[in-house]
Amino acid sequence: MKNYTNIKTLFFTLMALLSLNMKAQEKQSIPETNFEMGQGLQFNFNKGDYQFKIGGMIQPQFSYRKDSTAENKYYLNSKRSYFNISGKAAKEKISFLLQTDFSLSNPLLDAWVAYQPYSYLKLTFGQQLSFANNREMGFMENQLQFLDRSLLSTRFSSSGREFGLFVESNFSLGNMVFSPKAAITSGDGRNSFGASGTDYDLGGVKYSGRLDFLPLGSFTEGNELLVADIKYENKPKVVLGMAGSINKGATHQTGEGHGNFFLYDNKGKNKLPDYRKLYYDVLLKYKGFSVLAEYIIATAKVTDGSFYDVSGLNPIVPTEISQLLSIGTGFNTQISYVWNKKYGIDFRYAKLNPEFDGNYSSLIRNNEEFSYGFSKYINENNLKISTTISHLKFESQRSLLGSIYVQLTL
Repeated sequence: MKNYTNIKTLFFTLMALLSLNMKAQEKQSIPETNFEMGQGLQFNFNKGDYQFKIGGMIQPQFSYRKDSTAENKYYLNSKRSYFNISGKAAKEKISFLLQTDFSLSNPLLDAWVAYQPYSYLKLTFGQQLSFANNREMGFMENQLQFLDRSLLSTRFSSSGREFGLFVESNFSLGNMVFSPKAAITSGDGRNSFGASGTDYDLGGVKYSGRLDFLPLGSFTEGNELLVADIKYENKPKVVLGMAGSINKGATHQTGEGHGNFFLYDNKGKNKLPDYRKLYYDVLLKYKGFSVLAEYIIATAKVTDGSFYDVSGLNPIVPTEISQLLSIGTGFNTQISYVWNKKYGIDFRYAKLNPEFDGNYSSLIRNNEEFSYGFSKYINENNLKISTTISHLKFESQRSLLGSIYVQLTL
C-alpha cells in the first residue's frame, strides 16, 4: 500500500507540473492525442515540444512444471503487469520514465530522469536496467524472446536494475558505429536503499561500463532492443559487445541486493568481498534470422583475514566464497527465425560452470537449459501469443517447464 501511495503521488505531481508548464507558455495550443499499440496513449503539446505518454504491458500465462524430485506444479496468473508513464521536453532536452510491475510485492522497476544535451550524449540519473550485464538482461521484459530469461541471466543477475548515474554515448566512423557507456551505481540493485531508515545501502559503489561496436551500421530503429528480427533486416546487421563491472563490497549473491550475508575482519568490522563480472556478447540479424551468443566470467576477491563472525573465530575458506556469491562461467545462445513478420520459432541453449568443482554448496553448479518456442506475432511484438518448452538439467535432477502466454503491450 505504501508503494502504491508513493506511485500515485508521483503520478499526480508530474501531471500537475506538466499542466503548470503548459499554462506558462505564451502561445497556447490544443493538445494532440493519439493511441497506438506499443506506443501507449500519447499527448503532444505545442506541436510536439512537450510529450506525455501512458502505457503498460500484461502477460497472462498458463504454465506447468514437472520436477524429478517434487510434485508437479501448475500456474495460472499474470506473469507481469506493467504500468508506465513517460514524457519529454524537446527544448529542455529532458525525458523521464516511471514504470511499475503490479505482479510484484515491491512494484517499482524504473524511475529515472535523463538529460540529452547532444544527440551523441545522454546522462541518466535514477533506477533503470543496467547496460553492464549481458545483452539479454538489458532487454525490457516485453522484448524477451521467451517468457523467462536464460539461466545465464537469472543466475548471475536478479532484476538487472541499478540506481545511480548512467552516461551513454555513440559516434560513427563511416558506416561503423561505436557506443561506449559507463555508470556509477549503488551496487545493491533495485530499490537499493530499502523500505525504511534502518534498511540502508551497504558496501561501496559499483563501477560498470559497456562498449558496443556495430561494424555494418545501425539496426533498423528499435530492432536492436530484442533478439527476434521483427523488423526484417534487408542487410546483415551485427553488434559486438563487451561489458564489465566491479562491485566494491557486495552482500548479495548477484550484487543486486544487500544484507544477505556479512564478512568481518578480526576487529569485528565489515570486510566485504569485491564482486566482478565480465561479459562478451554478439547479436546478428538478417532477413528474419537472428543469433544471440553471450559469455560471462564472474569472480570475487576475498582478502586474507575475513571471518563469518565478529569475534574473528570462524575464518572463511577461499573456496567458500562460491557459497555466498554467484561466481563461475556461463554461456547462452539463442537462435530465432521470423517469417512473414507473423510467425517465429526459437531455440535456446545455456550452460553454467562453477568456479570450484569440488564445492557442492556452490551457488553456481553444472546446469544446462534447452528451450524451444513458437510465437504468433499479431502486431509485431506488441501483441504476441507464444508457447515455450524448457528442459533443465542439474546434475541428476531434471525439470520440464511448459508455458503458453499472451503478451499485450499498450
